[in-house]
Amino acid sequence: MSEVTQDWGCWCSSFVACGMLIASWQESVLAQITPDNTLPNNSSVTREGNIFNITEGTQAGSNLFHSFGEFSVPNGSAASFNNAVDIQNIISRVTGGSVSNIEGLIRANGTANLFLINPNGIIFGREARLDIGGSFVGTTANAIEFGDRGFFSATNPENSTSLLTVNPSALLFNQIATAPIQNNSIAPAKTDPAGFDAFGLRVPDGKSLLLVVVMSAWMEDD
Repeated sequence: MSEVTQDWGCWCSSFVACGMLIASWQESVLAQITPDNTLPNNSSVTREGNIFNITEGTQAGSNLFHSFGEFSVPNGSAASFNNAVDIQNIISRVTGGSVSNIEGLIRANGTANLFLINPNGIIFGREARLDIGGSFVGTTANAIEFGDRGFFSATNPENSTSLLTVNPSALLFNQIATAPIQNNSIAPAKTDPAGFDAFGLRVPDGKSLLLVVVMSAWMEDD
């Protein structure tokens, strides 16, 4: 009887340990997109099924700023930026130490341009897709500059709280070796102007899709 009791105790211990591992895995999945609380008005992320709804953030003129400790989109999930339709630029940074693994959909409202800044790297998986009305810029830069008026930094967020209304003008790279961006997307992307099926990352015709890892990249103001 004592042997049976001991075996039962081992099974119970194993079951509890397994339950703890499952709970830990679920918590990790739920924490794929997390605000870092470094903005005057912090970003908010709520989850409805497989959709991560991203709201709040700090607005300055037609620019909307978001700041995340980590930003990854699991396969079959969507990161939905629920911005007002009058927003021209959504500028998001990742201040933690994790690579952004984009396996699902990133979308935004209206015709807003979307910037994703993560100095640790960005990997777009095979099912990665974009559903935005403006241009998309993914970069491993440290910061994005606003003319001669300041910058929005992913590596020094405490020194870049002066959020500006002017258009972004430059990407700043301070690393000796920049982190990579990998684009493995082969997801369906509607049709191209010639009417053929398109695949991979895509933005509307006439807009720009930029994946920037060079030491310095300049963009013309509108």
